[in-house]
Amino acid sequence: MSVGSESTEHAAAPDPLHTAVCDRFGIRLPIVQTGMGWVSGARLTAATCRAGGLGILASATMTIDELRLAMSKVVERAPGAPFGVNLLPNQPDLRERIDLLVREGVAVASFAGAPSADVVARLNDAGIASIVTVGARRHAEKMVGIGVQALIAQGGEGGGHTGSTPTTLLLPQVVDAAAGTGVPVLAAGGFFDGRGLVAALAYGADGIAMGTRFLLTQESHVPDHVKDIYVQTPVTGTVVTEAIDGAPQRVIRTEMIEALEKTPALVRFPRAAANALRFRKLTGTPLLDLLRTGRAMKQSQNLTWAQVALAANAPMMTKAGVVDGRPEVGILPTGQVVGAIGELPTVADLLARIEAEARAALARLGSA
Repeated sequence: MSVGSESTEHAAAPDPLHTAVCDRFGIRLPIVQTGMGWVSGARLTAATCRAGGLGILASATMTIDELRLAMSKVVERAPGAPFGVNLLPNQPDLRERIDLLVREGVAVASFAGAPSADVVARLNDAGIASIVTVGARRHAEKMVGIGVQALIAQGGEGGGHTGSTPTTLLLPQVVDAAAGTGVPVLAAGGFFDGRGLVAALAYGADGIAMGTRFLLTQESHVPDHVKDIYVQTPVTGTVVTEAIDGAPQRVIRTEMIEALEKTPALVRFPRAAANALRFRKLTGTPLLDLLRTGRAMKQSQNLTWAQVALAANAPMMTKAGVVDGRPEVGILPTGQVVGAIGELPTVADLLARIEAEARAALARLGSA
């Protein structure tokens, strides 16, 4: 073989950081910024897209007009870059929101809960890739079966609503469930640097999805004094509680959370009902639609009416904590990884550092 052919062959070596996720979403790095309610706005989403990752707008807490405006801002700030929009599977105006995504040419629709087969088919027909977060192998198998385009396997270390299975046990199960289907898997729960990205790739994942790490950046509009609380929280400073809305949710342990866990359920219900009405007003949801959504949640997620009544607590208490900056009356959702984060970089610096760390880790492994 000639020297020239050896050089050509070496130059053609595949980039280990260019994975199926990069091809599926049209991004440079296999890193996804998740759609965190009240946090993942246009500025953060656009910054992620400009830096080479996939940014996802959180739309559940927006009216459809607010979503339209936020999407236009992302396009303006990151022209030509693909981005995603997070949707609620039981949202009353879900069809209208999907129609908006189709008209605007949005690349990705993500879901924290399971969308219906009809919704996935509508997205597939429109050329919009669907990402669904799962917490068990059986959920992954079901989502692959209805045609989703990618999965996020979120382990128990993740923030907000989460399961109990650690990422290191969940991830290989989801990877195995998707094997041979062409559906890429993203790892979530406990990731914040390039070493974690390489570890996820070693497990067979195609990239990582992060929430808390992006929340703690310059572009996140969470108030600075609230960011300080996050940065000062140790790995042991979080708790998984069902006291907020009846479902397990990881948050920073504060005096508010400790008091809420001691509050009898009967006392929490009136507060939840008031929060439901506030949430309805903020999102422009008609009362009849809110009731229909509650019934749909009860049927599809096998919830009790008590859990349905508490469901609005999470978004409204999150708003109080991370938007209004009042953790004494709100909650601070977070991944356990918060204890490993001690600074607030720009998104561009963060992704550049993760890429450099990942390539350094790969080089170490290659020379071992």
